[in-house]
Amino acid sequence: MKKYYLFLLLFVSATLAAQKRVDLDRFNFKVQFRNLPNLKLDSTYRTYNVLVNSTKMMQPFMQDSDPSNTVLLEGWRKLGQDGHINIQVKLEDLLPETVSIKERAITTKDRNGVITGTKIVYYQQVVYTFAATAQINDYKGIHVMDEELASRNYKQVYNSPEFALRPLAEGYFVLNSLSITKELFRKCVNRAMHYLSERITDNFGFAAITTDDFMWVIGSRKHPEYDDDRKAFQLMSEVLFSMNASKSIEGAREKLKPVIDYFESIKTTYSGSKKHDRKIRYASYFNLAVLYYYLDDPEQMMQQANGLILNDFHTAVGKSFQETALRLKNQFQQSNIYTRHFNIDLDEFKGPKEKPYTVNNDY
Repeated sequence: MKKYYLFLLLFVSATLAAQKRVDLDRFNFKVQFRNLPNLKLDSTYRTYNVLVNSTKMMQPFMQDSDPSNTVLLEGWRKLGQDGHINIQVKLEDLLPETVSIKERAITTKDRNGVITGTKIVYYQQVVYTFAATAQINDYKGIHVMDEELASRNYKQVYNSPEFALRPLAEGYFVLNSLSITKELFRKCVNRAMHYLSERITDNFGFAAITTDDFMWVIGSRKHPEYDDDRKAFQLMSEVLFSMNASKSIEGAREKLKPVIDYFESIKTTYSGSKKHDRKIRYASYFNLAVLYYYLDDPEQMMQQANGLILNDFHTAVGKSFQETALRLKNQFQQSNIYTRHFNIDLDEFKGPKEKPYTVNNDY
């Protein structure tokens, strides 16, 4: 009997101890949404065209390709000419700056790791630079922005194949200058066009983004909220996973109401000032702030961020969430679009000189 009471006492003590502390584990999830423009343009602008020009010296290296075809502004329709915005790219010369011979020692070893021989190989190293810029204007001639795509301040290096004889290395670049220059120029142009696509999409586009994020889940199995916490996260994970950048999230908030209600109840159930209560409230404020962010509700996210700060547990996170909520709110107001989940039909967008579709009823 004494052993039974001792066991019961230990069990009760362990239960009380579990209630006085809480361990939080990261709960990772994926969610998709559509990025909104960082810069403000006329909301009716949704077509663009690209023109790429190079110097006379570089023109022969562009005969087999058209770099303008690789420039992509996501969420906009691309035209051959006369788009709402015109992107003019200027590619400058690829210029060698220094040419030198480098050498490398190659050692051979026996089974015991003892060096048995050394061979010297030679290669030619060329330091070169490249520059490219883009100017963006709208169809009315109004300047929108300039973008540096490549700078001569960035020194690039080409290394030739290695040779056993120094004279072979010394003459390699001269003998193969055309093919080497063409390949280096191609790589430089591709990088510049890729960077341009990223910049204009960030500034004006509507890219679909799948991102990894996390919330806090109770990791203490003996904690009284452990099971309910897991159930809430299971439901939340299912709803967030079903979100699509091209599909409205109308109805998602209603599905998530049990999750929201649960996290809100935690704040009142654990309202004390001790570390345990502040820590579990921190998780609820944190999770709700993240949830409202993906529900496109910066106002509610801001409220949770303010609550995080007042809760006085990792207040820096609350300040970071305040900045995120304000940035999202500004993006909504700037683009006059208040959701990041909507379909885009590029065929609907017409350039300023294109005639809209008309229905012919004469038949």
